[in-house]
Amino acid sequence: MPTKSNKKIKHLFLSLLFDGIGMLSFAVPFLGDFSDVIWAPISAWLMIKLYKGKIGKAAGVVSFVEEIIPGLDVIPTFTIMWLYTYVFKKSKFNKIIDVD
Repeated sequence: MPTKSNKKIKHLFLSLLFDGIGMLSFAVPFLGDFSDVIWAPISAWLMIKLYKGKIGKAAGVVSFVEEIIPGLDVIPTFTIMWLYTYVFKKSKFNKIIDVD
């Protein structure tokens, strides 16, 4: 059974990979716009599967919009979601209940 730390690292690796795939459209001129049409729904689905719940669904919509609009591929949506899930959200929770 994977530990919480292993899941965290796995999600970071996948997030970096998926952001890298999304940015590949800049590598090939004109082909990139076509690939965004294919990648946008895939990235939304991956985001929903990677990050569960309402926040994952909202991030899926953001990921779709970010990928479908030309020029926004540089935004690392998956990595931002990872940071929110494992860094910012957790530290905010710990401060509220004063966990040491």
